[in-house]
Amino acid sequence: MTGRRPAGVLIAASILDSDLGALGDEIRRAEAAGADRIHLDVMDGHFVPNLTFGWKTIEAVRRVTTLPFDAHLMIAEPGRWTEQFLDAGCDSITFHVEVAAPQVGPALARIREAGRSAGLSVKPGTPLAALDAYRAMLDIVLVMTVEPGFGGQSFMRDVAKAKLAAARAWLDPAGANEVQVDGGGRAETCEVIGRAGTDVIVAGSALYRAADMTAEVERIRSLAGAARAATIQA
Repeated sequence: MTGRRPAGVLIAASILDSDLGALGDEIRRAEAAGADRIHLDVMDGHFVPNLTFGWKTIEAVRRVTTLPFDAHLMIAEPGRWTEQFLDAGCDSITFHVEVAAPQVGPALARIREAGRSAGLSVKPGTPLAALDAYRAMLDIVLVMTVEPGFGGQSFMRDVAKAKLAAARAWLDPAGANEVQVDGGGRAETCEVIGRAGTDVIVAGSALYRAADMTAEVERIRSLAGAARAATIQA
């Protein structure tokens, strides 16, 4: 399960904008650059209008790094495939609260039973209230600040301002659970993200298209961390 949240902001490198033909090398590059986690966007062409990869790919690259694997399942039936993603070596599994409701509780329970962190994500148009029934089962709330499905989209600043701080307060202002933000995470947006008390920034195109990934990881972490620290102190 997710432990007490860290003092700083963690960077989860999303491989969606990496060279998938050299995925092992791209994961190693993110690790060498100082990323804290690898974020794995799984898409099925049904829940979102895009296809990426499944648990077999995750299983194949699990051996290339010791960094935590943070799976974000943008699929219609996460409950059907939970066991496969656990077996593939995912350290945390987050899926969308907008999927068919009967599978949500059992899938979250199975993830936690396996000793992994369980999360739910909300699309930009979905209110945080949709998570209320599952509050006691969550280690992670993932706030989408773009529409799920494709990398490189523009950051929805209004969604970030409306939901991130509210999600932090809703979960546990002092403790164990974590708030992640996915969509448009980069140096230009990390101040508003940090001010909201966000724990984990998912960054994809900002890292994999950077001239210097190491410098970009540090820049995002530093700017977001400073904004978060200033808010906590205030």
